[in-house]
Amino acid sequence: MRIAFFGSPAAALPSLERLLASGHAVAMAVTQPDKPAGRGKSTSAPPVKAFAHDRGIRVLQPARIRNDAAFLDELRAADPDINVIVAYGQILPAAVIYLPRWKSVNVHFSLLPKYRGAAPVEWAILNGERNTGVTIFELNEKMDEGDTLAREKVEIRPRETAGELEARLADVGAGLLIGTLDQIDSLPRVPQDPSLATLAPRLKKEQGLIDWAKDAAAIERMVRAFSPWPGAFTYWRGERLILHAGRVSGDGGPGGAPGQVAAAAGAGLAVCCGNGSVYIIERLQRENKKALAAAEFLRGTKIAPGDVLGENRKSGNYSSRI
Repeated sequence: MRIAFFGSPAAALPSLERLLASGHAVAMAVTQPDKPAGRGKSTSAPPVKAFAHDRGIRVLQPARIRNDAAFLDELRAADPDINVIVAYGQILPAAVIYLPRWKSVNVHFSLLPKYRGAAPVEWAILNGERNTGVTIFELNEKMDEGDTLAREKVEIRPRETAGELEARLADVGAGLLIGTLDQIDSLPRVPQDPSLATLAPRLKKEQGLIDWAKDAAAIERMVRAFSPWPGAFTYWRGERLILHAGRVSGDGGPGGAPGQVAAAAGAGLAVCCGNGSVYIIERLQRENKKALAAAEFLRGTKIAPGDVLGENRKSGNYSSRI
């Protein structure tokens, strides 16, 4: 098949790589524009752009694809048999969706109709799902509502972060995509049941503020779901602390107030949570510093039992909710 590929982040690369390895002709790679990155505001290109350039694939980066007549002319000239979309990051207009012979298929990292939206992996972890998966579906003009072509279930591993789970789903999705394209004419188109639909909107950075009044299991899921982005965080003496890893304590709670440090020694920083539970911080980071294991962190930062996490003394704010 002659393919127009739409994708931007690293999670799109396994599908693009498998398309090339399977002998499909990728006529173009359509990806998001370069964006400022870091405090120096130097520009950063999407991973798909670098990958495609290295393999001699033409790259297009429309700023607003819905209103880009010139891009549509480019797509017509490329004459693809099908559009393949994997985490592209923009909503495609009907003129793009329905242009090729086999229209457009999307690789989505959930078992649709559950978790429609931009952050299905994160919300599956946040909500304590034991399983998720990948769905290949035919794109239409509504958000993730097209007929499904193929699905594969994937177990969510204990302690798995959103970044780790997404990488596994990307590999599963790449294989599922190739199988779908091989059978594109014969596969049944299965409508989604709207009564089973749930939403997975994009996370915002401020949603990462931990509410220590929640039980430790919910906080453990939140830290995993917000890794690597946007990052779960708390405050200590007005300073932002980013949490990278931790676990629920198997011992009974010490009875402290939510956010109170119960122990600050050894391999973890024990923090009191809701319902008498305790969360053990195992890896964390001061803002603009490198991430450290808790034991190493505590050698340079004097957090002590009785200190309270969650208060931003500069603003008087406490933990938020998600």
